[in-house]
Amino acid sequence: MQNFIFISPNFPTNYWQFCRELKNNGLNVLGIGDQPYEELKPELKASLNEYYKVNSLENYDEVYRAVAFFTFKYGRIDWLESNNEYWLERDAALRTDFHITSGFQTSDMPRIKYKSKMKEYYQKAGIATARYHMVDDLAGCKAFVEQVGYPVVVKPDNGVGASDTHRLSTDKELEAFLAYKEKEHPDVAYIMEEFVRAEVNSYDAIIDAHGNPIFEAGNVSPVSIMDIVNNDDNSIYYIIKDLPEDTRAAGRAAVKSFGVKSRFVHFEFFRMTEDQASMGKKGQLVALEVNMRPCGGFTPDMIDFARSTNVYKIWADMIAFGGTDMPVGEHYYCAFAGRRDGKSFVYSHEQLMQKYQDNMRMVDRIPEALSGAMGNQMYVATFSTRDEMEKFYSDVLAVTDATNAKVQAELTKVLALGEPEAAVAEK
Repeated sequence: MQNFIFISPNFPTNYWQFCRELKNNGLNVLGIGDQPYEELKPELKASLNEYYKVNSLENYDEVYRAVAFFTFKYGRIDWLESNNEYWLERDAALRTDFHITSGFQTSDMPRIKYKSKMKEYYQKAGIATARYHMVDDLAGCKAFVEQVGYPVVVKPDNGVGASDTHRLSTDKELEAFLAYKEKEHPDVAYIMEEFVRAEVNSYDAIIDAHGNPIFEAGNVSPVSIMDIVNNDDNSIYYIIKDLPEDTRAAGRAAVKSFGVKSRFVHFEFFRMTEDQASMGKKGQLVALEVNMRPCGGFTPDMIDFARSTNVYKIWADMIAFGGTDMPVGEHYYCAFAGRRDGKSFVYSHEQLMQKYQDNMRMVDRIPEALSGAMGNQMYVATFSTRDEMEKFYSDVLAVTDATNAKVQAELTKVLALGEPEAAVAEK
């Protein structure tokens, strides 16, 4: 029997499904987390063979002792994963220390965690990247800006999601950022990149032990996470009905370049919405970053709804058997809309539920840890056509007060972008 240690199986709250499918496939599923056992969801308790509570997952010694305990009790550990961006380096350190060879080691971390290092591997895959500069002093940053022009984007070179990401449009904003960095994060390395006018397209795939995809999908984020977080906006993104061939090709090339095996991945690309001489023409894909884990939040569930399948099982089958016979059914658009509290919306929750009762798949409050990027109240719905999805977004996010006119105008512009011409039916 294979032993699988799942780090933090209780967060995100939907990750218990990974554990369930592993256990159903006959693995010994061992959880390590900082939530008291009695507070775990009943479904998670039923999906674990044993759970080890630590006081803090941030304390490496505690987690190390938990892995050592499981190793002593159950024998060699075959797999150790969290499927969580925040713990990727911790996962790799534990694998390295316990000689668990089924995943990334500490030596692999630079190319998959540092945005500056990722560019080399994207370029090896033949994928364009934005020009960049490692933030140093005012003179160095201004010299870079002279090359690329404002705006520029700055963010931690090793960061999670859109955390601490800033768009700078003037010398004054640049000076303010440098003062903020010096005061708040003097030891953090930041990367500065030229601004790409684009929407984000992703390649979401489950990769087998030979580096080949056994499942592929993708999502589109018309509004950047950076803007959602920084402007306290509503959130929208959707699973595309059929993955564009250029996204599929770029994703597969990146998988090979980064040496990905036995993982669920989420690779992000910019699809340019206008020509930019340094990168290419409108519609072209430009590399953003790689994420060696599933797309965040409730996206795995959304992929299930969009493909009439079960990606939790496909992933667990890859772990247990190297492949899967899980069928993929009819394809849909699966739309996520995250409403931000405090805004005045035209349609009430009850009205939306009545109008879209046949389309709704998930309706819930968003956990506080995810609300910055995803809003406070989520609606997930499936549609057969793009026109139906656009109408849904217009209704869910329609606002009444004039102060939100900008939001309404931006939504109209976003929905007018359309799909890439490369979108074709999946075979």
